[in-house]
Amino acid sequence: MGSPDSWTFTAAEGRIYKRLTTPLKIQRFLDEEIAYNLEPSGDTCYSPRMVLEHRLGHCMEGALLAAAALRLIGYPPLIVDLEAVRDSDHVLAVYREGGRWGSLAKSDYSGLRSREPVYKTIRELVMSYFEHYFNTASEKTLRGYSRPVNLGRFDSLGWMTQEREVWEIPYYLVDIPHTTILLPGMEKKLNKMDRRLFDAGRLGGVAH
Repeated sequence: MGSPDSWTFTAAEGRIYKRLTTPLKIQRFLDEEIAYNLEPSGDTCYSPRMVLEHRLGHCMEGALLAAAALRLIGYPPLIVDLEAVRDSDHVLAVYREGGRWGSLAKSDYSGLRSREPVYKTIRELVMSYFEHYFNTASEKTLRGYSRPVNLGRFDSLGWMTQEREVWEIPYYLVDIPHTTILLPGMEKKLNKMDRRLFDAGRLGGVAH
């Protein structure tokens, strides 16, 4: 199946991954079969195996599962960290088709999920999330992003099939450089969220 630790999948995991043959099917699986993990992202970091076992994941955990599933259909297992202020960071699994970037993601906010592979650069992809990235005070909170990180660097940990939490990955994301998306002075001029867009972003969300 194309990954260093693929032979360690359980029969149940193998049946699930065999269904996830396109990015669209992976995103639908995240949306429809993985419940949102209400534990704060700083409290758990399930491996893909644990996500499948519990059928539960927040954005970091969903991105790891999506990256693993993308890997098994021939894409590099890449993730990008979106950095926020007065809000939680968000993590995307990213992939390229025809030289354009797309993304998969698990989120309790409808606007922070997947993107079609139509973006020329990672920055273009990241900026498509800006107007949809907000906190409960209606502030637009996205401020930066990391380079794509290939999770193959964590293969020695067996990150796809670990039966423990894989904190090494978010710790690494915190330490790497992030590119700032706002110029000096921009933040003070940002408007609060339009109420209709706020409500649309919370459509289908679970109560916290």
